[in-house]
Amino acid sequence: MGLPMIAELQNAYTQAVERVGASTVNVSMTSGPYGQPFGRPWPRRGIGSGVILDGQGHILTTYHVVDGADKVIVTFADGRVLSGTVVGGDDETDVAVVKVDGQGFRPAEFADSDQLKVGQPVLAIGNPLGLPGGPTVTSGVISSLRRNLAFGPGDGLPVIQTDAAVNPGNSGGPLVDLQGRVVAINTATIPYAEGIGFAIPINAALGISRQILEHGHVRRPWLGVAGYDVDRRVASYYGIASRQGVFLAEVSAKSPAEIAGLQVGDVITTLGGRPLAGVADLVDALRERAIGDAVDIEAERRGQRVRMKATLASRPF
Repeated sequence: MGLPMIAELQNAYTQAVERVGASTVNVSMTSGPYGQPFGRPWPRRGIGSGVILDGQGHILTTYHVVDGADKVIVTFADGRVLSGTVVGGDDETDVAVVKVDGQGFRPAEFADSDQLKVGQPVLAIGNPLGLPGGPTVTSGVISSLRRNLAFGPGDGLPVIQTDAAVNPGNSGGPLVDLQGRVVAINTATIPYAEGIGFAIPINAALGISRQILEHGHVRRPWLGVAGYDVDRRVASYYGIASRQGVFLAEVSAKSPAEIAGLQVGDVITTLGGRPLAGVADLVDALRERAIGDAVDIEAERRGQRVRMKATLASRPF
């Protein structure tokens, strides 16, 4: 790489940080105090980062940063320190929204995370201490786009893996492209594993945040099936012609799936016209739908193609 190219890359990095820096905040919380067996009670404290979502003072962050908070403080890049309230959060996807009152907020610019590619350069931004001098920045690339990670009960979420350093301080902060656009929200790292961090794709995080702002919680469409990926071994064992899809090991009673006619042993190959390579695709396809949507389903049953329509219900748990 020649010197002009290095200089151009450095310039892109600094400009990206400048674009998103004013939209990155520090989020700190306290809860308690809680009594200890010996000694006086101490409050529980947490610290992380967040991204300004809009001009009304909504902050996008991670659920584990503000979970159980009695008091939330948000520190902005311009030095302002404001008290915040938790609008709502979702432990299944680790997304939360905090609200502060005030004016002059600079929302971040958001990219389409569906357009990300493995190997693409990214920057992990955080404001872990709320100190002057700008945000904390680490750099890396997109290592993988489909790592299924469960943060709480339920199906979890296909997340982005990156080798940009993700630590507790920049959890909740933005993962950005070289245009300074937010592509994901930093969320987790694996202890003792170098170069493995995870981030929530921004398309998913924004969808969750919209539900939190509208309902105060997340309402999920439910089909009522459980299964696993169809691979060569599964296809051979069960005599399945399809080489991809979701093999149904369970169909819940009185669920939309059962009402539509799906059975244990069926292999769902498409939902709503979307081909399903496996369970992760099914989770994605359902997440993009709304309660009450009628979806066309194609499946393989004992070597025959079957088609049906299911009306998605609200998940009962």
